[in-house]
Amino acid sequence: MSEHAAPNIYSIAAHRGFADALVAGLVPRYAEGDFGLARLTLLLPSARAARTISEAFVRHAGETGSHGLLMPRMVLVGDLDLDEALGPLFDSLGAGAAIPPAADPTRRWVRLAALIRQVKGDDAPKGAALLNLARETGQVMDRLLVEEIAPEDLLSDAVLDLVGDLSDHWRENLHLFATLQRLWLAELQEAGQLDASARRNLLFTEAAKRMRDNPPETPFVAAGVTSAAPALARLLKTVSQLPKGAVVLPDLDLSMSDVVWDELGSAGDTSGETPFARGDAVTHPQYHLKLLLNRMGVARAEVQPWHRAGIGKGPPARSHAISSLFLPPESSKAWVDLPAAKRRLAGVRLIEAANPEEEAQSVALLVREALETPEKRVAVVTPDRGLAGRVAQHLRRWIIQADDSAGQPLGETAAGRVLLLLAEVAAEKAAPVPLMALLQHPLAKAGDERNAWLRSARKFELRLRGPRKEAGLSPLRPLAAKAGVGEWWQEVEAILSPLLDMPAEGDLATWLDGLAATAEALCGENIWAREDGRALSNFVENLRLNARDVTTPLAAEDLPRVLRDAMDTVAVRPPYGGHPRVAIYGLLEARMTRADLVICAGLNEGTWPPRPSTDPLLSPGVLRALGVPGADFRIGLSAHDLAGMLGAPEVVLSRARRDLAGPAIASRFLLRVRALLGQKMTEDATDEATVDLARRLDDPPPVDPAKQPKPCPPAEMRRRDISVTGLDRLRSDPYQYYASKLLSLRDLDLLDAEPTPAWQGELAHAILEDWHNGEGELAELAEKHMRAMSAHPLMRALWRPRLLAALEWVSAKIAEDADRKPEAIEQWGEMTHRGIRIFGKADRIDRLADGSLAVVDYKTGRPPSGAEVEAGYALQLGTIGLIANAGGFENLTGEPTRFEYWSLGRDAKSETGFGYVSTPVLEGRKRSGIPPEEFLPQAQAYLDDALSRWILGDEPFTARLNPDAPGYDTYDQLMRLAEWQGREEREA
Repeated sequence: MSEHAAPNIYSIAAHRGFADALVAGLVPRYAEGDFGLARLTLLLPSARAARTISEAFVRHAGETGSHGLLMPRMVLVGDLDLDEALGPLFDSLGAGAAIPPAADPTRRWVRLAALIRQVKGDDAPKGAALLNLARETGQVMDRLLVEEIAPEDLLSDAVLDLVGDLSDHWRENLHLFATLQRLWLAELQEAGQLDASARRNLLFTEAAKRMRDNPPETPFVAAGVTSAAPALARLLKTVSQLPKGAVVLPDLDLSMSDVVWDELGSAGDTSGETPFARGDAVTHPQYHLKLLLNRMGVARAEVQPWHRAGIGKGPPARSHAISSLFLPPESSKAWVDLPAAKRRLAGVRLIEAANPEEEAQSVALLVREALETPEKRVAVVTPDRGLAGRVAQHLRRWIIQADDSAGQPLGETAAGRVLLLLAEVAAEKAAPVPLMALLQHPLAKAGDERNAWLRSARKFELRLRGPRKEAGLSPLRPLAAKAGVGEWWQEVEAILSPLLDMPAEGDLATWLDGLAATAEALCGENIWAREDGRALSNFVENLRLNARDVTTPLAAEDLPRVLRDAMDTVAVRPPYGGHPRVAIYGLLEARMTRADLVICAGLNEGTWPPRPSTDPLLSPGVLRALGVPGADFRIGLSAHDLAGMLGAPEVVLSRARRDLAGPAIASRFLLRVRALLGQKMTEDATDEATVDLARRLDDPPPVDPAKQPKPCPPAEMRRRDISVTGLDRLRSDPYQYYASKLLSLRDLDLLDAEPTPAWQGELAHAILEDWHNGEGELAELAEKHMRAMSAHPLMRALWRPRLLAALEWVSAKIAEDADRKPEAIEQWGEMTHRGIRIFGKADRIDRLADGSLAVVDYKTGRPPSGAEVEAGYALQLGTIGLIANAGGFENLTGEPTRFEYWSLGRDAKSETGFGYVSTPVLEGRKRSGIPPEEFLPQAQAYLDDALSRWILGDEPFTARLNPDAPGYDTYDQLMRLAEWQGREEREA
């Protein structure tokens, strides 16, 4: 075959629909009577492209009424087994000419981590950071290999001239990369292997050589391949020159003027000083196609338009509008003179939502509306996986299961979550949140044991709520015993102990052994079932096999991050299902796909186009000197994706004005659309109706706000014993008393909650009770009670010094006043008044020198103010005094004359920094409070008032009867506080 034969290169315009147009042209050109297209070999860029082309063949057969069709052989150019896929081309390879096998990418990853640790020594990053650096190093290697840049090119004059101008950071990274590449290539050579990218280059080169030396008798067509890798470009050129060969490119703009084409820049042209000049328009959607043509040695004038259009073609004028839309900066000045007819993008609508949720709802509505038209196909294209997930969830409202071709990251699947939760349990030593998420995971003991297992787990969780307990499983045994699930907990310990007993630092393979064994013990074989389980099995086995030969020390706390990062690279796709006319694509999956309605969503900067990422190891100047396209090159690829989508018959471009981080900037591509259309046409193309419907869909008609709750239960429900604390709550907010005491509603503590004032108060009271009873020193008792509560060591370390300082103040305060003696410590008392039992616990009651009593209430925070006591919202001291005055405390008689709050809070005047005494009684220089002689009578009056109105009377338990009274927000949602309080404010 002559190397100078005219190339057969074609372009399918954006509006024609690549896959359907390609098939419409291939069938009449290459079909044979008895063999159909079976002799044709299609070179395609990806498995997704092969599926898209297959679907297009099916549609073509249905459109033409064909009863059967022999499909062509489809070969993926990225396949590492390309030599096997191309069959006869490589059959004659002898043993000496055989291309070495490819090294396993996972093995390279873990081995590079070991090499980094070897090279950098103590300066090497640890754990997840080390493995991330290894992954990034491998990506840079692949990037250079694809561009056929040899390791020695790093020592070229162009690069060495730059080294002196680089910062220390870039010089060190360049040296590290060169060293790692040299060590890794030496290992590959010794093993007789190649990097996957290097092997692919050799396969391309060998295939091109064999095609030139012995042109195949069967036709070859490369379709949709736009990668500009040099080796692939040479293969494409060879295919285009075959007697029965052709190359079909997507969306190459043949209508673009030569002036505009030249403005794109050198695009890999090696005849200049540098193949990638600083002024190159790398963000233009045609730039990478110009780079491909330059590397193929083909002029744009040699490219011919494809002779057929697809079933789902758009209007021809659309391609001209797309060409004008993406003009380079200088050429964009022509927009000023463009007539309105050439500015118009007929069939293109714009949607601007307030937030991602509203955008997803709008997109789902458009899909639902389109499906009302029989046989209409809809594609939602977005690089934002979060937005794609929202759209899929909204579509389920109408029982539409969208086919999300990008799949789901392995770490987000049910099986993947089990492994990650186990890693978190190991890393955090059975912390409450990951532990309960694991034990109640849907796969945990799935089957006949599931119901009993879940009941026990829920009982245990109720006991586990609150501040974190001591690390490990054994400190949780008492909680399981209290919950009545001791046998169940023994089974849990038997399953999890082998994992938690592993050394705090081990190699990755050992960790994977432990995780896999524990996952199977907890979930049985269900963990490996279904598509996510099979993907998890392959992931674990591949990583474990390669990590076993390469020692990779890993601390337990780094394990979840390492596994999550690795699992995010594995996509799990359902094997079947999904609506036949709806698909959700990422940008890579959407290439070559065509539908009647294409919705391009998430058009914000940083999403579409993505934010350019700087190479972490090689500076932009070094990459430019090596002849590697800059980081902005990917912007041009995403622009080409959008240009291809814009060719569909109907197109919707959507964005949200805000994202999770705040206000979002519209994509530069969307801004160009607006600028091309102008203000008037932009307003006409904006679809406000769909956005408005999306807002109203989840915004029901206004309803009358709830009224202030005023429950009025019957008398038999009211007549109950009442505690001194319940009396305070009753007077300050009757509804809270009603919900907590009469309805017995309690709020649950959170798992792993911060220590609450109630928790701190219980601890302080328990320590003081034992101390007063002479059971030990304060420090010993504090440690004893904290251990008894299984308090976490961190909590003990933070809370213990403060608690001891406050307790030491109590000890010193009691010792300095020899005229008073504590006689009742944490003692319960009660009295019956008007047929109602009033009861409460006195923190401490002292005997004063004159024989009277002093009632003391310990507070870990701020005690009630005199105004609160005076208003009747804090009656605890007074009510305890009434019980003591009535002889309600065993072996304690006398009249209470002093009433004191002993606060353990901060006080600058205290020697320990904590502790002070306050009283609600009006004495000394105080300006508010109740006179001493009136304190008990006033408490009696408030008690009688509460009994008469609510306990013995029929007054409703009104919510927030006293808005200024201190209280809790536990029942605010139950009483719908914000709703009726807002109504009253509006009416006021």
